[in-house]
Amino acid sequence: MNDSDSIRIVIIEDDETIREGYAFLIGQAEGYEVIGTYISFDEAVKKIATNAPDVILLDIELPGTNGIEALPKLKKMLPNAHILILTVYESEKLIFDALSNGASGYLTKNTPAAKIIESIKEVKQGGGPMSVNIARMVINSFQKNQNSPLSKRETQILELICNGKSRSQIAKELFIDLETVRSHIKNIYIKLDVNSRSDAIKTARDNKLI
Repeated sequence: MNDSDSIRIVIIEDDETIREGYAFLIGQAEGYEVIGTYISFDEAVKKIATNAPDVILLDIELPGTNGIEALPKLKKMLPNAHILILTVYESEKLIFDALSNGASGYLTKNTPAAKIIESIKEVKQGGGPMSVNIARMVINSFQKNQNSPLSKRETQILELICNGKSRSQIAKELFIDLETVRSHIKNIYIKLDVNSRSDAIKTARDNKLI
């Protein structure tokens, strides 16, 4: 494959070690060319249109404009580019926000380099690569009871409770205060007619609410 046929890639990632590591590994693969690396979307926006990438690897946690906010802007600037999220985050809300904002795929950073390289090719060919755990979350979400009495936020909190998270951990992860978490949990107990964490989990699982 000559250079003109190479897949042109831009990486937007604020961690220098990770950014340079990806650039090196991907650049070593035949048929792949890293044409630009940026610390943030705000930096990338100055030059990315002239880079004309085929695929953009985009982190979510970025200084300034975060990856979710950057997605629609990148799609508008580069409608033919495919955007692959590469992040440490596995929250259902972020996954759906990313996909609905125009991401073509979603990988977590523990994905092996070979799989990332393969996913770049897959996304360029119109595929929608996802890490196994992310795909499982998407499928589970579609299998949930659509008539759930719980709101989206309550479902999210109940899932975190199932994962063994404490109230303070939930507050931190969802960027809400502890009192709000307590209020949501109280509403969950009322709606499910239960009085304990274990009963709430059992009822929710029995009724496919999570």
